[in-house]
Amino acid sequence: MFYFLYPDKINLIMKPSINKLQKFFTLEAERNYDNKAVMGGLINILDPWEAEAREDEVPEAIIQLVRSRLKDYQRLNESSRHDILKGLWDRIRKEFGRPVQGTAPLPKKEIEKKTERAKAEVKTETPHPTPAPPIKKPAAKKKRVKPEGPPAAFDADVSVLDGVGPKNKEKLEKLGIFSLGDMLYHYPRRYNDFSQLKTINRLQYNEEVTVIGVVQATNVRSTRGNTKLAEVAITDGTGTLRITFFNQPYITNTIKKGESIAVSGKIDRYLGRLVMNNPEWEMLDQENLHTNRITPVYPLTANITQKWLRTKMNKVVNYWALRVREPLPKKVLDSSSLMDLPEALLQVHFPDSIQELESAKYRLAFDEIFYLQLGVLQQKRKWMERQAASYSVSDEWIETQISKLPYELTNAQKKALNDLQTDLKSGKPMNRLLQGDVGSGKTIIAALGIGIVTNSGVQTALLAPTSVLAEQHYKSMLMTLSENSDILKPEQIKLLIGSTPESEKKEIRESLKTGRIKLVIGTHALLEGPVEFENLQLAIIDEQHRFGVEQRSILRAKGNNPHLLVMTATPIPRSLSLTVFGDLDLTVMDEMPPGRQEIGTYILFPKERERAYRLIKKEVDAGGQAFVIYPLVEESEKSQSKAAVEDHAKFQKEIFPDLRIGLLHGRMKANDKEEVMAKFRDKQLDVLVSTSVIEVGVDIPNATVMVIEGANRFGLAQLHQFRGRVGRGEKKSFCLLIPEKSDDIENERLKAMTDTNDGFVLAERDLEQRGPGEFLGSRQSGFGSLKMASITDVKLIENARTEASQLLGSDPELSLPEHKLLAEIMDYHWHKGEGDIS
Repeated sequence: MFYFLYPDKINLIMKPSINKLQKFFTLEAERNYDNKAVMGGLINILDPWEAEAREDEVPEAIIQLVRSRLKDYQRLNESSRHDILKGLWDRIRKEFGRPVQGTAPLPKKEIEKKTERAKAEVKTETPHPTPAPPIKKPAAKKKRVKPEGPPAAFDADVSVLDGVGPKNKEKLEKLGIFSLGDMLYHYPRRYNDFSQLKTINRLQYNEEVTVIGVVQATNVRSTRGNTKLAEVAITDGTGTLRITFFNQPYITNTIKKGESIAVSGKIDRYLGRLVMNNPEWEMLDQENLHTNRITPVYPLTANITQKWLRTKMNKVVNYWALRVREPLPKKVLDSSSLMDLPEALLQVHFPDSIQELESAKYRLAFDEIFYLQLGVLQQKRKWMERQAASYSVSDEWIETQISKLPYELTNAQKKALNDLQTDLKSGKPMNRLLQGDVGSGKTIIAALGIGIVTNSGVQTALLAPTSVLAEQHYKSMLMTLSENSDILKPEQIKLLIGSTPESEKKEIRESLKTGRIKLVIGTHALLEGPVEFENLQLAIIDEQHRFGVEQRSILRAKGNNPHLLVMTATPIPRSLSLTVFGDLDLTVMDEMPPGRQEIGTYILFPKERERAYRLIKKEVDAGGQAFVIYPLVEESEKSQSKAAVEDHAKFQKEIFPDLRIGLLHGRMKANDKEEVMAKFRDKQLDVLVSTSVIEVGVDIPNATVMVIEGANRFGLAQLHQFRGRVGRGEKKSFCLLIPEKSDDIENERLKAMTDTNDGFVLAERDLEQRGPGEFLGSRQSGFGSLKMASITDVKLIENARTEASQLLGSDPELSLPEHKLLAEIMDYHWHKGEGDIS
């Protein structure tokens, strides 16, 4: 059990979808993590919950994080399930309730003092907004003079504001606004540029515009499909624009004839006339705050209007923004041409011009990435301060081992091996991420690294996410290090997984403790308390994003500063390698072994499914095997998606009655899944019908066909991983993508799959389309909560990383007086347990 069972102890007012998630987690904890809080397991809540979360405007990073954590929940043991849910809930609490970025938390007494001081000051001093007139080129601005008095009371409660009583306070809390600091960092989601308005007679098709007009007429009518259309006609004296709202008939109760409104949206065309459909809109008054300038449009919640919130924001921003202390040293500000933080906060809320707004956005985005870079670089420095044993072998030894391989190493593999050798003999603990596309040959590099270390008589552990993958590694290492070489004896290499008999587990544990076993390959069973090593010096983690921070720490703790190699077959975009994985040394294997054929990838209309079946039959008759992947385990009334269980039965009875069909999905017991995969690997099955549990690492050289049903429901990275399950032998292989509907043929992700087999290209596109959630795994929580910065902005990331590196070079501990505030911010955002040195 843990604290999310007691919501009354958490100062959060949450969105309905988050409340629902909390109930699921609470029930799961009460059931001791048996994955039965929901019928069929927590994976069954993902699709409906994701839709509800998007309606609640839950940040996409949170949605993707929940999906990535829970999709494999059924595979974990009770302890790991506890860790996953606790980590998720910690992350959600930080997203919806933590103090604002840019300030360190204050002691309770100090908060009370600042709150009282804020009450007095806000009520006695009226802010004087000075909006800029509409201009095309901003004149040189005088630098605002910082007001006398105390610094900004970030922690003062929003109730200090006039007009914010208990009810309005509760509404603001639904927006994640608890304090004045939260208000300063509650950025507008867009802007209406009333300083550059267009008249109706100058509008052009397909442009995004804001138009001000007077309502001429309103009307509600029904279409054939019983859709209610609310129609509003506005005029500005130069022409008339018709506006249509779909299924919002109530709007005509609010928008009345003769009222002035502003509408923002894309100009469309209907029956030859320009129209606007479902635009953003708001009533206008004559205040300068709301017209004749660039006006912020804020995220809202029920019963809060733009005008009310904008007025409160204006009061807070104009009074408190200039009292915010500047955390960055002057050298960084000058080097990167950054706007001062107080000015940036003013301009991002109430910009004087588009140029000022862009400068403010850049400054705030820079701050977010800069703090992250400081964090990962500090972690990397702390890791490098440690000492580790040094391991090296002669060039002759390396050449001898390579000569025993049945193929030549690629240039990328040679570079990776050189990186490992350099790390292992450095005397500092290796902390390297080895990333390579599926089939690029990472395993042989890991095997040679193991050989270098065990050549000195010490031990290595290789951790894999599934028993199937662990067993695959075991067989590969046995062949590479023992059968084809004399590096290790067979009895010095052991496999430790959940299904290993208890008597054998006991024997393995004893041999690890005495040092007789030099290499152990296993799953979570390796992390259990009784597993002790005589001298663990190299820890290798495969598919590292499948493991949590705690799990990696447990494995490292079983040795004395062991060298660490983490591997992933998910290509990582450059922007993420500089941020999310910025504390790791990176080796990229972007070259495929010679002779590997490109996988033919095609999109089929749903009605062309028979073509896929004919290809499967043809390939199986020629001695091959096939995968058929489904997005769902079973069909449901709520979804039209095809599902594995039903189609498995259909395949066996109707479509392929003479073939051997296997079924694999997440609800099966671990032993049953292992048995099915073993049969498929050993060619006892011709076709494997599976859900997404198949995506990681399984090596079936004989498989030549991958059919993906409901392909539009999967992300690019996942689709590429599926495709990587075939084409691992010498035969030509195929990947067929079948979307749910014919309309989905134009899906961008599916088209990208047919354009290239390059996983790195696809990873960049996936990041652009879906955000970083798929890549983050269990890395630092701060990366999913960027408000202003884009994780795809490589130029900004490189600039922030350079500045952070130079700053830490001159002051590694941030101990200089001018870095005091920066150190407080970093201490808050990277407190114990927040980061991940691995």
